[in-house]
Order: sequence, then structure tokens, then C-alpha cells
Amino acid sequence: MQEAPLMPKATAVWLVENTALSFDQIAEFCKLHPLEVKAVADGDAAQGIKGMDPIQTGQLTREEIEKGEKDNSHKLHLADRKVRVPEQKSKRGPRYTPVSRRQDRPNAILWLLRNHPELKDSQIMRLVGTTKSTIQGIRDRTHWNAASLSPLDPVTLGLCSQIDLDMEVRKAAKEKPAPAEGDRITLLPASVTTAPAQEEEQELTPQETKTKDDADVSAVFAKLKQIGGGRRGEGDDED
Repeated sequence: MQEAPLMPKATAVWLVENTALSFDQIAEFCKLHPLEVKAVADGDAAQGIKGMDPIQTGQLTREEIEKGEKDNSHKLHLADRKVRVPEQKSKRGPRYTPVSRRQDRPNAILWLLRNHPELKDSQIMRLVGTTKSTIQGIRDRTHWNAASLSPLDPVTLGLCSQIDLDMEVRKAAKEKPAPAEGDRITLLPASVTTAPAQEEEQELTPQETKTKDDADVSAVFAKLKQIGGGRRGEGDDED
């Protein structure tokens, strides 16, 4: 797919004013809608925009414009660049932290270590723009200002965004190994926890249950008889 020229609206203004190209040809070349080009020609759009000559900037040749003026179906093509500028690859490094926020980085590191211990040092370095030695010093309490540090959310401090923090936390959770089968703590099913009680109830037959109830009733009457006999004995002594 053909790239759009530099400053497409300014280029469209120049082509409308200085050529006999159709609106469709200009719109196709500048990657605009034909109605936008018509609005430019009518003066309803791009007011105050100075036209930019695509011939002078090397984006279009005079011959290409003449071909388009003679044939309305001809599509304009960008001229080949005379100088190829290599694309610069962005270097991934520690996040830049403003000078006014650098004093808050140790507090943010302490917050991350306490609230997200699953994060790797490299992830913390990307989030707050620090060094591995600083993280290790805060973790071991050997940092020069360890006694005065207080955990503070790096998102609240403006050191990173909530989206970046959530992304790193999810990434760390995926890389964390799953617990072994023996280390998992799960609730026992109801069939296991209630089985002993059910077994005890099923061990007694109806006859055994009746005998047990009679024994309990007899024990209660015997106790009452003892209490009543003791009270009568006390009354006889008083007389």
C-alpha cells in the first residue's frame, strides 16, 4: 500500500491550486476523502494552510502530474526517495523517571516487594526505572535510608501506569510455577467429613437403641431417688 505524502492536506492544497488533477486523483494520492478535497477547493476546509509543493520536496515529479492531467484514471505515485534513512530501533532500557520523582522510587520499590513478591527484579526495574542493587538493598534492609522508607503505590506516585503494573503482575503470575499436588490445601468433601458420624449411627440396631434409652432413664430415676432419700434423712435428724 502506498504511503501518504508528507503534510497531506498542505499537499492537497497545492495540487488543487496549481494542477488540473481531479478530486479523486488528489484524494487517492494524499490519502484523503474526495469530499475533503472538494471542501479544500471550495474554501470550506484547510483555511490558513499554506500549500506545499510536492515537486520541490521530491515526492512527485512534473511528468507524473502531467500524466494525471491527461488521463483522469491515472493514479499518482510517490517518487522514489533519493536518500534512504535507516529506521532507528528503540533501545529498551530502564524507564526514565523525572528528577522530582526519583526520591520516591525506594518507597515504590518497597511497596512492590511487599504487595507483589512474585515480580522479578527486572520487572521492577522496568516499572520504576531503578537498578538491581537498589532493589536488593531495600529487600535486605541494607539501603542507606531503609529506616525511613514507607511503602507507597508507584501508580499513585506517577512512576508507572496501572496498565503497565497489571501487565507485569499477570506476566509474573503466568511464569510462577503451579504448586505441587501434595502442597495444595483443599477442603475435604462432605462424604468424608460426615462418614464417621453416619457409621456410628448405623452401628446401633433398633433393639440396642431402645436398651440404651432405658438405661439412661433408669440412671436418671436412680439419681432422683438418691437425692430424695438424702433429703428425708436430713429431716429425721432434725426431729
